[in-house]
Amino acid sequence: MDQIAPPAEPVQVIRIERGDQGGPPWEQRMVAVLRTRQLKWRTEEAYRGWGRRFARWLGDKPVEEAGGDDIRRYLEHLAVEGKVSASTQRQALNALIFLVRETLGRDPGDCTGYRPGRATRRIPVVLSQRECQALFAQLPDHHRLMAQLMYGAGLRLMELLRLRIQDVQFEQGIVIVRQGKGGKDRVSVLPESLRAPLMEHRERLRLLFAEDRRADLPGVWLPPAVENKIPTAGVQWAWQWFFPSRQLAIDPRSGIQRRHHIQDAALQNAVRKAARAAHLSQRVTPHTLRHSFATHLLAGGADIRTVQELLGHADVTTTMIYTHVLNRPGLAVRSPLDNL
Repeated sequence: MDQIAPPAEPVQVIRIERGDQGGPPWEQRMVAVLRTRQLKWRTEEAYRGWGRRFARWLGDKPVEEAGGDDIRRYLEHLAVEGKVSASTQRQALNALIFLVRETLGRDPGDCTGYRPGRATRRIPVVLSQRECQALFAQLPDHHRLMAQLMYGAGLRLMELLRLRIQDVQFEQGIVIVRQGKGGKDRVSVLPESLRAPLMEHRERLRLLFAEDRRADLPGVWLPPAVENKIPTAGVQWAWQWFFPSRQLAIDPRSGIQRRHHIQDAALQNAVRKAARAAHLSQRVTPHTLRHSFATHLLAGGADIRTVQELLGHADVTTTMIYTHVLNRPGLAVRSPLDNL
């Protein structure tokens, strides 16, 4: 397996787009409120992005003068001309309500009555166990370990990348997901077959940790609540990323150069290439591994409530979608062709 420790030459720095304070006054105010509320960076990116698109759509009308009728007409525009899904439309609504109510301090009024976006409920793409093995065989060692853990524990991509050293607990045989979707923590299973390679990986990380401490690098990023309570946690072993990047990165909010976790695009690209190399016919992404985890558990007889907890679904109806991709969803049905 590739070594994690950085090369001897000067460490490269990934130039992530700097998290500026916003351009126009409304965006600067939005950034200030978002960061005061300690919302995630991706939420900030999404909300600011919708704010900019809304501002362009408004044309000459200032964002500060926009109200519920403007929001309603913009959502209608997204559905009719943009052909967006209902979920995308809801995200836009949430962002614009936040902009008007929380940022500008105005009542947006009635935003209902717009045409809803297209409702989609797609059957998830699921690999067979043989196809999972073929995919893993085509991945480089470090990406293979990540993909296997994602499949073996049913993790979302960002849940995998945000794992800390303390979150992979070998004695208990569990993986702790902190601040998953909806801001909830949960526990999933640590695959027994990955115990040895994950422990070896962790030991190699000690070399990188030692290098960073000798270089007196700033600590890793911490949730604001943790940073306020334990200011030195960022340089403590337990809080280091379990899958750190080889290169340093610029923190998009503070501008601090520090060690970040591996970028999501790196694993996404690796999985796509591996799927092509394995000659898989489906469109495969890292999230396909989570779908496969759930479906294979249900096919093996696992209780759907247990699978729901492992996936972190708030509603069991979300988990039920995986019953539709089993060979015998609901009652066992045999094709009439097989009786000829």
